[in-house]
Parts: sequence; C-alpha cells; structure tokens
Amino acid sequence: MNIMKFRKLIFVVSIATLTLGEVGCSGKYKRGNYPLNEKIPVVDTLHGTVIIDNYRWLEDSNDPKVQEWTKKQEKLTHLIIDPLPQRERLIRRLTQLSKYDDEGIPLKVLDGERIFFRTKKKEDELWVYNTKENDSSKTVELLNPNKWGPTETLDLTAPSRDGKYLAFGKAKGGNENPVIRIMEVSTKKILSDTLKGWRQGDVSWLPDNSGFFYSANPRKGKVSKGEEHYWNSVYSHKLGTQGFEDKKVFYHDKVKEYFHGASVSEDGNYILFYRYQFSKNEVYFKRVGCGEPPIPLAKGFDAGYSVEVIEDKFFIKTDKDAPKGKVYATNIDKPERENWKEFIPETKDRLLYIRGIAGHIYAVYSHNAMTKIKIYSLEGEYLRDLPLPAIGSASVWGYWSKEVVWVGFSSFTYPATTYKYDFAGDKLELYHKLPIDIDVSNYTTEQVWYSSKDGTRVSMFLVHCKDLKRNGENPTLLTGYGGFEVSITPRFSTNYIVWLEAGGVLAIPNLRGGGEYGRKWHEAGMRENKQNVFDDFIKAAEWLIKNKYTKPEKLAISGGSNGGLLVGAVMVQRPELFKVVNCAVPLLDMIRYHKFGYANIWSTEYGNSENPEQFKYLYKYSPYHNVVDGTKYPAALITGSENDARVDPLHARKMVARLEEANPNGKPILLLIRKSSGHAGGTTISSRIEQRSEEMAFLMDQLGMNIKEEEN
Repeated sequence: MNIMKFRKLIFVVSIATLTLGEVGCSGKYKRGNYPLNEKIPVVDTLHGTVIIDNYRWLEDSNDPKVQEWTKKQEKLTHLIIDPLPQRERLIRRLTQLSKYDDEGIPLKVLDGERIFFRTKKKEDELWVYNTKENDSSKTVELLNPNKWGPTETLDLTAPSRDGKYLAFGKAKGGNENPVIRIMEVSTKKILSDTLKGWRQGDVSWLPDNSGFFYSANPRKGKVSKGEEHYWNSVYSHKLGTQGFEDKKVFYHDKVKEYFHGASVSEDGNYILFYRYQFSKNEVYFKRVGCGEPPIPLAKGFDAGYSVEVIEDKFFIKTDKDAPKGKVYATNIDKPERENWKEFIPETKDRLLYIRGIAGHIYAVYSHNAMTKIKIYSLEGEYLRDLPLPAIGSASVWGYWSKEVVWVGFSSFTYPATTYKYDFAGDKLELYHKLPIDIDVSNYTTEQVWYSSKDGTRVSMFLVHCKDLKRNGENPTLLTGYGGFEVSITPRFSTNYIVWLEAGGVLAIPNLRGGGEYGRKWHEAGMRENKQNVFDDFIKAAEWLIKNKYTKPEKLAISGGSNGGLLVGAVMVQRPELFKVVNCAVPLLDMIRYHKFGYANIWSTEYGNSENPEQFKYLYKYSPYHNVVDGTKYPAALITGSENDARVDPLHARKMVARLEEANPNGKPILLLIRKSSGHAGGTTISSRIEQRSEEMAFLMDQLGMNIKEEEN
C-alpha cells in the first residue's frame, strides 16, 4: 500500500453550539439539554478533498477537558436510563439467568491422568480454575480470580502436556494484556520465570517440559513510538529463566501488521508456525529439537490454511482455489504443494475446520449458517454425519490419541449443552447442560431469504413466539455483523431470551462480509464492497416492514465493533427506517481509524484513507463524516470501553458530539464509556448484566416494551 502524504491545515476556533440545560427529576429527556459541545475545527486536505473535523479534540482520552466532557455526557445518560423501570427488571431477570452453580468441561492432559476444569458458585463473579490428579481424586483450587484485585481477571491458562506446570495470564479490566506466570501445580508455587514483551499469549508447551513457545509484542522503547502495538512475534521460553533471555524465533521484519503463532503437534514431534492477517495466512513447520529454520508448507498469503498433524501426515484445510474450503493430505516428508492429494473435496457448504479425534476426521461445515458435521476415516472415506439434536450451532473437539469426542451445541431456543459422542453407537450422550430454569417451548425459529439491493439472496433468522401476529406492531431487534469472515449462527443468549420474554421479535441476517457462505461471500462485503453489507442490512429492515413483522416506529437495531460500524452507517444512511440504535464499541471515523492502537491491521478488511482510491469509498460511507445537519436521526445509545484494546472510544465520543450538533432538539443521543471494561464489555458477571440492562432498557423504553415479572 502506498502511503500518500497530504497537506494539513489547522485552525483553532471555539464555538459553543449547545447550552447545558437540566434534566427533570424523573430522568425524562428534555430536548436540547446536552452538555456544551465545543467545536474546534481542524481542516485536512486528503487527495484534493477538504475535510473539516470539529471534534478531533475529543480523540485524546487523557485530556482532562475530554474527561470532563465525557462525565457530563454520562451524567445525562444515567439521568435518562437509570430511572427506567425496564432496567431494574432486566437486572433481576438477567441475574436469574446468569448466576448459578456450574462446572466446566474437564480437560485431561495429553500425557497423564491429571484433569483441569473450571467451577463457578452462584455468588462468584469469575470462574475458578481447578485440578484433580485423576478422575477419582479430590478437587484442588489453583486460581481464584474472585480473590484477586477488583479489576484482575484470569485471561489465559495453558497446562503442560503432563500437567506438572501451568502457564496462566492475569489481565486487568478487559485490556487483553495478560502477564503470564508459571505455576508448579503440585505445590501451587509460582516460579520466578518471566516472559518478554507485552500482550503475551498463545502458549504451546514442548513435550519434555523444557519450555514453551508464546506470542508477544515488543514493549515501548524497543520499537518506534506507537509501533509497540505491532511487530507481533513468536518467542521461545526456557523453563527457569527470565524474559530477557527468551529468543525470538518466528517473526517478520518488514510488515509490522502480521500476527504470529506456534503450536506443537499432539504427537509432540512437530512445531507449526503461523503468520496471518485475518483470513489469509502462511504456515511453516519444523521437527521439535531441530536447529534448522522452519520449512514453508504454505506461503504467499494467497488463501487461508489450517493444519492437523496425524500419524506423520499433514491434513491441510484451505480455501485456495476452493472458496467453500477443501482438505488436502500429504506425507510430512513430502510437504511441497505438488505432493498434496485431495482428501475432502469442496462442497456447496462452507468447510469451517477439521479435527482429528479418536481415530476419525471430523469436518465441521456451515450449511445455510447452521452446523453440519461429517465424519471421515483416516483414508478419506466418508462414514456418516454426526447426529445433532436440532438445527443450530455445534463444535467438536478432543484428541486423536484419546477416546472422548466432545460436542458442544446451542441454538436460539436451545441452551448451551455439551455431549459425548459415542461413535460405535452413533449417538450423543448428555454430559452437561446450562443449569438455568427457563421455558423456551413458546418460541420458534424460522429462516427466511430476501433480495438485497443488487439482487443477491440473503438469509435471515427470525425468532419469536409461536403465536406471533404479523400486524406490523411487533417490537423488533435487528442485529448483524457482516465482516472479517465472521459467521453469525444460531446460538443461545440470555440477552435474546429477555427480549423474547418481553414480546419482541429477534431478526439476524447473514450479511455479506461474514463467513457463512465462504470466501466470496466475505469478499463481497469488504473494502470497496463494504456498502453491500449496509444494503443487505437495510433490505432486511425493509423486508421485515413489508412482511408486517414490524414498522419503523417499532424497529431497533444493535451492533458492536464491526457491527457498531454497521448500525452507525445505516443510521446515517436511512435514519427514517429505525426508531432506536444501540451502537457498541464502534468504528465510526473511517478516515482516521487506522491511526490508533493497532487498528491499521484492519486495512486489509476496510482499506486505508491514505490510499487515494480507498479514500473515496471510505469517505463516502464513514458514519462520522456523513452526519447531516437538521436530519431527524433515531434515538441512539453509543458506548465505548476505557480499556478497549481494539477500538478506541474516541469513535463513540466524536459521533455523539456530531449527532447532537446535527439535531440538538431531536431524539436523545447518549454516550457511555464503560469503566474497567474491554472490547467485550465488563469482566464480571454483574458488570455485564448492568451494561446489557442499560442498553436493552433504553431500546425497550423507546419501543414501548415492558418486562413482565413473575409474581412471588
């Protein structure tokens, strides 16, 4: 990508656009009562286009002036949301659905009988990490984050292959920056070992316990200012040493945006090295103990590759020349591409991944955004489909050398359940189901198809009560994602359940840009094709209205991260189509997004405004730059997180200021910057309940929905 230089002119002018009014004691919103939004114009000229940015001063989270402005905005938000009766009722119901005694799935180590697993008591905010010497021995608590500092969380656990040691990472407030330490499991002693760099993760142990591989970024001062967010590399750590002794073993010295990872094969004989940038990657390998450089298996960033090592063979899943995915096999001593033999051919369904478990190959597919799992022999013979309990989303995991085949299943009205698969009897045996008391028998899921603006057929899931009346009066929540090849599939969510219990309809379209239908579906919604994603979402809304599920006055939209960009874009493109918007941790300034944190890695998905051709389409849809004065925008709650490692909350602040300026007497435009939270929100159960209750109470209030509570 060519980095285009542009001339910057800065003018500093202070303009008071709104007066600070009062909010009534009841918390009801009064038009025009926003905090003072000061305009300090900064003028850029990019590729001949003059851009005036009045709220660039809101980009600096550390500026006391920005912090004071944010406090005033949040005070207004809480005065409006906190008194809503839906909020307290949502907190009570979500607490019922989220706080209970539970135990996670046991992980037995590869070399031995030791087991690791998580537990949670009803009163716990965080899961506790435990171990047992074997199936019949007593449980020993290893790590209890509930006893740590108020913002500390357990962010990573990686037992050695025999369970003698445990690498674990502590993070703070959702910042995705764990500091990894090593525990001797039998004594619970924390070793003196430290690691190099920051954002440490992806630990993979060597079979002899001599050490492990991990990924990390360089610390400040080791690279140019700001570039510590990049240059991710793989390091090797020798047990009993300090981080400054760790060796960098796999990296790239020219492209700072690449991520790197290493994984030791189940048999302990090989190390796989990955270099990737989202859906495309390279793969290298070497034998454990070999001093030679890694050997390339797939290079050139021409597709996505994942590799399973089984009995001296590589099984390579790829979408190279197969947009829906296929699998090759080759002997490890003949890794060159000309020696690859087709193992599983491409089908009409997207192949998500393969797993070698208990002597068979399990291939997991997306069929119309729902899971299918096919089973193959080691020779490539198709044996059967794995039986699933319903239409929904499933995963399968386990070891090639172990007998247990684990299957996880969930759907919109099917709480998360774990099974063991009995291959000989071809049946699922219930192991664990979500321990919540809930009746979902009154709800149903349907999949519909509609035509987007360019005629492309798009699928959409609709979830609602079985006796729904299509009279155009149903409060409806439309949500989506549409990016980074991420698939949105049927999964159980307590947030969805409380919406359904309040009489709402849930609508989830499988937008282009996602991964439900393969690489071409993804590419049809990225970079210069991003408008297709917004068109797909808008057409979903129009279809719901045309088919009398709802109407604009009863339609809410919600999205987070790339989904926040989605709802931000459609909000400014079709404001009359929606009543209220929940826009969480969003990207909204698409001209400057790449300048903050490590966001430039997303240039492969979105493009970069420093490229003149990419600037054109980014500027055309960038939500922040397309707000129009005097437009009647929907009510909106726009949220960010103070410890967000991926999306800077500056986007939320700037968008709120611009929307308030555009229509100061319109529907409420509210801001919340979540404290002690990361990209995924709060780190404790209570904080997540509080955050979801604020968001959903605002949506429900705008749509006139009530939460029904059972009588005691």
